[in-house]
Amino acid sequence: MARPWNHYEAAFEAFLRSIRIPYVSVDERRRALLGDQSLKNLDFIVSPPDQISWLIDVKGRKFPGGEEGRHYWKNWIQHEDLFSLERWEQLFGGGFRGLLVFAYLLVRDRAPVPPSEIFDFRGQAYAFVGIELDVYRRYARPISDRWDTVAMPAPRFREHAQRAHALFEVEVSSLSAD
Repeated sequence: MARPWNHYEAAFEAFLRSIRIPYVSVDERRRALLGDQSLKNLDFIVSPPDQISWLIDVKGRKFPGGEEGRHYWKNWIQHEDLFSLERWEQLFGGGFRGLLVFAYLLVRDRAPVPPSEIFDFRGQAYAFVGIELDVYRRYARPISDRWDTVAMPAPRFREHAQRAHALFEVEVSSLSAD
């Protein structure tokens, strides 16, 4: 079960349940240890039928973001997220790939997905897009040394990010957890 206080992860888990794709929600109460090194846990392992399995780290953002709602496609993450997801990918091996899923809480009248793919959860509207770890890593640039964060330029992110429905090969219908 996703952390219940994290509405982004809870919404994504409800989405996975609604499309009936096998998944495991990772217990994040304790960090994983690899030798003497601590690893940030994954959020989900998702195994769509006849596809590669995904090692997923969910990142919650508002869409559009910023105080005046002018910032679209926010996709910053901490460098530790990249490092840990890379390590999980190596540990699981070839049948698994890292995926960053950006769970966007829609706060204005725009969305990064078609209206038919907006997911209603607890009275809020969400949109889910994913980007493969290797693609994100290729284009990510440092944005803050102080916070140790990186991000992809928005045009590159929009070019490479995929709608969750497309990633998991889901037919569009009116999905809702309510």
